[in-house]
Amino acid sequence: MKSVRAVLDYLVSGDVSYIFGIPAGSVNAFFDELYDTPSITPVICKHEGAASYMAASYAKYSNSLGVCIGSSGPGATNLITGAANAMREHLPVLFLTGSVPVNTVGLNASQELHADPLYQSVTKYSQRVDHAEDLLTEVHKAVEIALTGVPGPVHIAMPIDVQLQDISAPPFPTFPERAPLIPNEEDILEAAEKLARSESGYIFVGQGTRGSVESVLELAEMLNWPIVTTPQAKGFIPDTHPLLRGVFGFAGHETASALINEEEAETVLILGSSLGETATNNWNPNITKNKEVIQVDYDAAVFNRKYPVDLAVHGDMNVTIPCLIKSLNSMGLNRLSLPSLERITQVLTEEYNTHNVLLALQENLPKETRFTIDIGEFMAYVINHMAVQTSDSFDINVHFGAMGSGIASSIGAKLADPERPTVSITGDGCFFMHGMELLTAKEYDIPVLFVVMNNARLGMVHHGHSLQYDRAHERFAQESVDISQMAATLGVPNVRINSLEDINDENLSAVLTSAGPAVLEVALVDENIPPMGDRVKFLSSFGK
Repeated sequence: MKSVRAVLDYLVSGDVSYIFGIPAGSVNAFFDELYDTPSITPVICKHEGAASYMAASYAKYSNSLGVCIGSSGPGATNLITGAANAMREHLPVLFLTGSVPVNTVGLNASQELHADPLYQSVTKYSQRVDHAEDLLTEVHKAVEIALTGVPGPVHIAMPIDVQLQDISAPPFPTFPERAPLIPNEEDILEAAEKLARSESGYIFVGQGTRGSVESVLELAEMLNWPIVTTPQAKGFIPDTHPLLRGVFGFAGHETASALINEEEAETVLILGSSLGETATNNWNPNITKNKEVIQVDYDAAVFNRKYPVDLAVHGDMNVTIPCLIKSLNSMGLNRLSLPSLERITQVLTEEYNTHNVLLALQENLPKETRFTIDIGEFMAYVINHMAVQTSDSFDINVHFGAMGSGIASSIGAKLADPERPTVSITGDGCFFMHGMELLTAKEYDIPVLFVVMNNARLGMVHHGHSLQYDRAHERFAQESVDISQMAATLGVPNVRINSLEDINDENLSAVLTSAGPAVLEVALVDENIPPMGDRVKFLSSFGK
């Protein structure tokens, strides 16, 4: 068999269902074998950068390995941004890239690139395989590294001659499964004792708690401590929960800032947050100042990185939090029965602005909708104003989200979780980068609604410069383009919104009943400063 055939058989054994990428000469042998691999669907994207974000999103919501492939040279470099994103988000993605024949390395072959060192800083493992008999072994090793410990991306470069070479049928390795990271019992007992004797405290919830929200809520209700979430954890805790104080960090809420900056607390319990810049309002010292700090994470690298930690508990969240609850139970603490809280709903006014548009849209979309949020000024409005109605309802990437990543992420998320309504909120700047993935969604009948906020400018850049320098270059504006007509040329259902009154049953039904993707374009220039919270103060004072 060809060595690349063994790789495909191995991926089949791991129940890999989709491979995202673009075919080209140096990976054509791989794609040729897909003819004989009906259980794996190749999702042929329009750009490798988008493919990498699709694979990462698929890994996130399927809780399995994502696989992404690109050609040698520019295909490999186009995937690097997505690899860096997967590394920041701890997502297991196998990046496969083609490479020139081994005997042409160093001879300036077409699209020659020594890719594996480029990937080393953005993956857990990166290797070029120069011998066909080693290809399956190296792929297995990479997948095992991707799935074990702290999950993350890996990369294998496959020279085309290595892929095509015949090999004897190799011993078939067992596809790895991630073993849970069990916390130290002594750390659990010490943490429980500290929590039990603390007279006051709060819980700082990050995206690492995905999949453990019920346990987080049970723990909070035992302690009767308020909860704040990071921007990337928005969507985990329902707005109706009485202990929720809102989002802290970029575009966060005043209630969360008041808790951290003004209220006394003896202890802070940090769950699943790496305490990066956007999660901490530029590393606000008040998060831990004069408090006992307990941090729980499966990534030991986050402990004591910026904030000193009194007790670090190293373990998977879905194991560690139940262990804490059990220990607290044994100390006599029990879950309180807390009534749901009816929050004051955001008031819609008649002004045609971003705030009102997003609230009106959410009112008219299914409550279980998952929103993937792109990079732009609308992101701040989403974090600050949109309601959390159901669990895991927002995919917000302030760590390493590229413009257009929310478009690709929505496709990966929908393939991983096909029963959940999925809406991508993006902007015209993002759409001009990766909007052609709309055609990918159409070709595969992937029913995602793409809401395009079209203000004919780079909105976040415009407001950032205006705050920081009191002016913004006229070239940050872009020529006004009717994106709904672009969608029409692709044969995709579309509606263009020009006023708040246009958000009505007739227009929404036109884009919500499609068997495939649809576009809802919102033509709107909003001069209001986005609700970026303390980030506004930071930009306004930066360098002054």
